[in-house]
Amino acid sequence: RYYTEEQYLQYIGMSENVQDRKTVAYARVSTYGQKDDLKDQIAFIRQFVNAKGVILDEVITDIGSGLNYKRKKWNQLLQEVMDDKIKTIYITYKDRFVRFGYDWFEQLCQQHGTLIVVINNPDTSPNQELVDDLVSIIHVFSCRLDGLRKYKRKLVADKTLKGGETSDTHGEGKAISKSDDEKASR
Repeated sequence: RYYTEEQYLQYIGMSENVQDRKTVAYARVSTYGQKDDLKDQIAFIRQFVNAKGVILDEVITDIGSGLNYKRKKWNQLLQEVMDDKIKTIYITYKDRFVRFGYDWFEQLCQQHGTLIVVINNPDTSPNQELVDDLVSIIHVFSCRLDGLRKYKRKLVADKTLKGGETSDTHGEGKAISKSDDEKASR
């Protein structure tokens, strides 16, 4: 048996002031190249809520990794949840909200009287979930590794860093450290 949002919130003891709270859709993709997927998520959520006779007060979209807990719009949404301003959040899949710790965030929302409705809830095996999570972790860290390589190339190319620091804090007016080129020329 399925319950309406109001019935569910009444069941968990959070039915007061439900009418003053917002119903939102939240959609997220990992990269800007997936903007079409973002539009598809929103269209799917709108179709679902319209079929249920629900009116969305707000649509929130985010671009960023599901492992990144510093997403600005997601954090604003969580703040509104904790301020008891959100009644229901509609998402397409759990991992569109957050990749790890979904159950914890769902519990946080429940404690503030917010219901998260996951529209597509596939029955994936624990093995498949583990594989999906590992692939996500590998992807995130491989991106970070690539970022470190770019950072290293910038450091190597930065001519102001050649020869070390030349601050006169040691009173001798000499470089604190010498580059490999300077050491080899001696």
